[in-house]
Amino acid sequence: MAYSARTTSIDGIDTVQLADSARDVQLAIAPSVGNMAYSWTVHGKNYLHFPYASVGEFARQPRLCAVPFLGPWANRIDGDSYWANGKRYLLNPDLGNLRRDGNRKPIHGLLNFSPDWKLVEAKADENSAWSVSRLEYWRHPDLMAQFPFPHTLTMTYRLRDGAAEVETAIENHGVAPMPVAIGFHPYFRLHDAPRDQWHVHLAARDHMLLNPQLIPTGESKPLEFEDPHALASSQLDDVFGGLVRDADGRARFWVEAGRERVTVDYGPRYTTAVVYAPRGQEFICFEPMSAITNGFNLAHEGRYKDLQSVAPGETWRETFRLHAEVK
Repeated sequence: MAYSARTTSIDGIDTVQLADSARDVQLAIAPSVGNMAYSWTVHGKNYLHFPYASVGEFARQPRLCAVPFLGPWANRIDGDSYWANGKRYLLNPDLGNLRRDGNRKPIHGLLNFSPDWKLVEAKADENSAWSVSRLEYWRHPDLMAQFPFPHTLTMTYRLRDGAAEVETAIENHGVAPMPVAIGFHPYFRLHDAPRDQWHVHLAARDHMLLNPQLIPTGESKPLEFEDPHALASSQLDDVFGGLVRDADGRARFWVEAGRERVTVDYGPRYTTAVVYAPRGQEFICFEPMSAITNGFNLAHEGRYKDLQSVAPGETWRETFRLHAEVK
């Protein structure tokens, strides 16, 4: 059988190793470190930016790289409070679980490197290999104090047909609608050429306007970048909407150089894309987001109309997929 899934300890860290031997694709996940996929190799090359010698070193001093999950909000909130269902909720910095950006804004939620994920299963059959992990958010008082919506997260990594797929399900256990503003921040690299020779396809119509603190204003302008866009001419830390979707309903962003191309395709409920490619760094991030940055507060102010929610007793579910090609 071409597909396989095995669990193994590396440097004292329990990992899941998924493989597709027919296509020479492997995906490695560390459930106890944010349930992060840290290695995605295709024909022996890791297309994730992972600046560590080992997963053990990463677990001891984690920082954003590879495929971090952003929840219960992605990217920034414009202050230490947010609105949901017409009510204002305060964040408590004394709990020690808030990350902040350079402007002291809360950023990237509470779960980036969480040890609270539990592996449910790692299996394979003739069609795919997969790993399922679960985080019962509602069980953790320090999390509930910051975002008091009881829910369970279930994340499934799957290798199938040459692609790596990440599915996230959010089950709302509460009696009120739960706003959904999650996302991912995957970091990608190419090997054939340096960053300033990379070209990017942005599958979007709208370029969101940001204030000096990188918070969207609620306004946008038509996409002004050439297609493909040369990274040599700029750096990117931009928010995009109006995603352009193919006939299958998925929006495809890609970066290429030399003979290599990495594509990220967004399912329909990932409505927003952040693209981050700073100068002087050999990576690019295509970030699938279910809401615009600061979506909770912009929705309350009437400047953002597309904030999603999951009803009591219901489950929100979406996927994004990674593809690497060598021409």
